[in-house]
Amino acid sequence: MTTPAPNSSRKPAAPLFIKVCGMREPANIAAVAALQPDFLGFIFYPKSKRFVADGLDAALLQRLPAGCRKVGVFVNETTAVIKEQVVRFGFELVQLHGHETPQQCAELQAAGIRVIKAFALDSAFDFDTLTPYVPYCAFFLFDTKGEQPGGNGTTFDWQLLRDYPLPTPYFLAGGLGEQHAQTLKTLHLPGLYAVDLNSGFETTPGLKDAPKLAQMLARLRS
Repeated sequence: MTTPAPNSSRKPAAPLFIKVCGMREPANIAAVAALQPDFLGFIFYPKSKRFVADGLDAALLQRLPAGCRKVGVFVNETTAVIKEQVVRFGFELVQLHGHETPQQCAELQAAGIRVIKAFALDSAFDFDTLTPYVPYCAFFLFDTKGEQPGGNGTTFDWQLLRDYPLPTPYFLAGGLGEQHAQTLKTLHLPGLYAVDLNSGFETTPGLKDAPKLAQMLARLRS
């Protein structure tokens, strides 16, 4: 799918932040962290092909560069388990990719945890349903609606965000690849804060192609 570029002649006021999501192998994590993305995401959802299982090295994550903010990604998990993993791995944020309620987001916020709440978009999406989440979420993340809660590897129509009405900044996800670099650099959408790179930069699920990512980060930051 070719995604149109709304108002692409205008540049955003600030450069896009970059999140790389879905790693689990220690050497690969270190290689990606060396590229200095702004966020690194680790998936704690057993049905994901990028599930970290029991192999994620907490000591390695604690040693990552301070500029790489670590994000734990959860789907319909309990607040208690999320808080436990935040302490264990030193996550600066958690990303909730299921049917989590505003009340759960409030519980996490009250515990000092910054929340990214993900939503799957299609043409029928009603942004008014996000209003109860606004007080409790640092960011939203908008992904493509598909069979899985995320990581479906396809883009959605970014025109759906041209009239984004809420104050909460968001991450743009869903099938982003090298072919989108130039469009993303000049993309002007209200509330757009960061891009989320995942399946388009893998050799196999969970293993990122560091040289390919390096080229993408260089293009987005040039």
